[in-house]
Amino acid sequence: MTDGWDWRQPGGSPTPAGPPTPAYPPPAPTAPHGTGTTSPWWSDALTDPWRDPAAPAAVVVPAAPGPGTEPEPVTDPDAPGRLSLRQLLLIPLITALLAGGLGGALGYAFAVRGGAGAGTVLGADPQAPGLAQRKPESLAGVAERVLPSVVTVRVSSLGGTSEGSGFIASADGHVITNDHVVAGGNGKASVVFNDGSSAAATLVGQDPESDIAVIKVARTGLRPVEFGDSDALAVGDPVLAIGSPLSLANTVTAGIVSALDRTMQAGEPGGPVRYYAAIQTDAAVNHGNSGGPLVDGAGRVIGVNSTIKSLVADGQEAGNIGLAFAIPINQAKRITQDIIGTGKARRTVIGAQVGGPGAASGNGVRLVTVEPSGPAADAGLKAGDVILKLNGRPMTEPTDLIALVRKFAPGSVVTVEYRRGSDRLNASVTLAADAK
Repeated sequence: MTDGWDWRQPGGSPTPAGPPTPAYPPPAPTAPHGTGTTSPWWSDALTDPWRDPAAPAAVVVPAAPGPGTEPEPVTDPDAPGRLSLRQLLLIPLITALLAGGLGGALGYAFAVRGGAGAGTVLGADPQAPGLAQRKPESLAGVAERVLPSVVTVRVSSLGGTSEGSGFIASADGHVITNDHVVAGGNGKASVVFNDGSSAAATLVGQDPESDIAVIKVARTGLRPVEFGDSDALAVGDPVLAIGSPLSLANTVTAGIVSALDRTMQAGEPGGPVRYYAAIQTDAAVNHGNSGGPLVDGAGRVIGVNSTIKSLVADGQEAGNIGLAFAIPINQAKRITQDIIGTGKARRTVIGAQVGGPGAASGNGVRLVTVEPSGPAADAGLKAGDVILKLNGRPMTEPTDLIALVRKFAPGSVVTVEYRRGSDRLNASVTLAADAK
């Protein structure tokens, strides 16, 4: 009786049904596919004690790899492997993020502990940065010191209210300004200080020919300016002009000394003619700056801003073109002291008259008359002499001699170089005060 299965050994013939006839040990089978070689797989299978001795083995063994073929590599999942490029890039990125987060957390913790998060107003800085702590000798430091001593001067007249600038000359309330600022008024003025407060002022005195006036306010505790030495100036020195141009109070402009002893002849039609040897500067000066201080790099007043040059026609509104002129402070200070002491100013003269316009010889200024017993006559000068230089300053126009003489105080000794005929001579002249 059979089980219905046809058991065949790979590569053999059918086995008749019926009870198997055991054969121990069986013959060693050959490898499948008729290779003719003994296979240990088949040998092991036939001696397996757990198999049916009557069942033939049917284990299929894959063909051996051909020559030159490498076996498929096997990877141990537990073995440590090499990192990929993506992993190498992710490591420092994650480290940086963790470090930044830690730093931010620590910074916030310290800020909260220090009170930075306790309602601080945006933009407020409890301590000014180093650049904002300006040195006293800087332009900003100079302006800060001088501004409290600069005022705006307002004068009422029949034509309305004129406005100019001025500066405090003494702690008891004397203020220096220009004569043309107070001219035409009723002797009263008002002064607006740097802090916006105001006070009434009265006219002490004025000198139209030098364009200097002095007013006084009834206020104590004022901070006067520091006076410098206008004779010690040099072309190129830095300067600041401070005042109220075009009613813009507390305005500061900067420039340099452009020229010295620049002859100025100014005045309104029908009014006095003003002569002075001015300090020329390129600091921006406009209407309203008149009477304000011109200060040096140390904050000392070295001039009184007085006039400007402009390209506009007569009667038109002039503006700054970088040509401004100031009365030297040595001259203004002397005139101020005369006004405070006597109510009027002395005028310095040489004791001679020069020709009018066109009388200049092109190389010097000719004396038309010489007053007897005057300074020029005492020095040996005569009518007809041609003044070439005064204290080394060349004379080219009659106004040059007038302006430069008035720059000096009465009693000053000046050197005059002159020509008489074909001779060039020198003389020392002691200037005097006019008898007016």
